[in-house]
Amino acid sequence: MLTKAEIEKYFAAEKSESLLFLVIGIIAILLAVTFFFFLKTSFYKGAAVPLLAIGIIQAIVGYTVYARSDDDRIRNVYSFDMDPSRIKNEELPRMEKVVRNFVLYRWVEIVLAIAGIVMIVRYRSQPDSSFLFGLGVTLAIQAVLMLGADYFAEKRAVGYTKQIVEWKTK
Repeated sequence: MLTKAEIEKYFAAEKSESLLFLVIGIIAILLAVTFFFFLKTSFYKGAAVPLLAIGIIQAIVGYTVYARSDDDRIRNVYSFDMDPSRIKNEELPRMEKVVRNFVLYRWVEIVLAIAGIVMIVRYRSQPDSSFLFGLGVTLAIQAVLMLGADYFAEKRAVGYTKQIVEWKTK
């Protein structure tokens, strides 16, 4: 059943995970810069590409969710007592969209992980293709990390959405 404590719990977990996502993104960006400018081998230059691209996405998404979590929490806790219909009319559609988006994210992450694994298998023993091998290694790692993080975020979002659906407005 939806309570103010459950709303607080959902957004606190969302904020914590988004901070982790932000940190992972920043680390990936720093690794990409290190790989590209300091290690300079073909493998590391290939590894830098997905680290930078996905790291930027992780940092932006992590920061965006982190920055808005408190406002979302406050708005929904306030609405719980003062305007319960707002939770059903605004928060529920928002969360249903969030849950639908997780399905899309999951498939994109699975495709990226498979592409990375295929590149690893295809290019692992070809020294002249070390760029593609490095790209595949970090693409697979980043995709699996995102898949894992989104699994837990989706599970939380589905539970929270279910609580809203089952909640009876006053």
